[in-house]
Amino acid sequence: MTTPAQSSPPVPVGRRERKKAATRQALADAALELFLARGYDAVTLHEIAEAADVSTTTLLKHFPGKEALVFDEDADQEAALVAAVHDRAPGTTVPQALCAHVKHVRLRTADSDPRYTDFYNLVTNTPALGDYAHRMWMRHQDALALAIAHDAGTPPDDPRSAALARFALEASALAHRARNPEQAVDAAFHLLEHGWNTTTTGHPDPGHS
Repeated sequence: MTTPAQSSPPVPVGRRERKKAATRQALADAALELFLARGYDAVTLHEIAEAADVSTTTLLKHFPGKEALVFDEDADQEAALVAAVHDRAPGTTVPQALCAHVKHVRLRTADSDPRYTDFYNLVTNTPALGDYAHRMWMRHQDALALAIAHDAGTPPDDPRSAALARFALEASALAHRARNPEQAVDAAFHLLEHGWNTTTTGHPDPGHS
């Protein structure tokens, strides 16, 4: 699950950059407010632009479509995933680090952002947004696989690194369909780290990876 659109680029240094950042954030805020009030499908790009006091042409210069107005953390998410691998604490395995990262970033509750519950329900109940969020998240697979391969000292195209990256990212999608998301993430990463035979024969506590 991604979070509400909230740009976090380097602090703009010029007037033009500040204005562009402010316009982008105003559009994202207006879109989310309208989507929450009336539903995603009922809101047009023109209405969003009007609410932010800009033209539809200006809106499209900042966002390629309606879905993109809801999610605006793509580059930050990829950097954070790579950092979870490279900057993990000594003694922490890659699956353990990614498990902690997924739980911290993807399973946030309303306590971390007052808008999160409404945002989560909007995405969950809007197929177009749910599909878009998943595609955006899975786009980080190649960068994560490369980080894992680099950390392990294996070739960049190592299929094991690609598999770990793929299934680590998919774990969050699995979690959001589970009754106990955190336990589902723990179970998925325990399987990734220890394998199926250990999981089925040892009957480990899925809450401990």
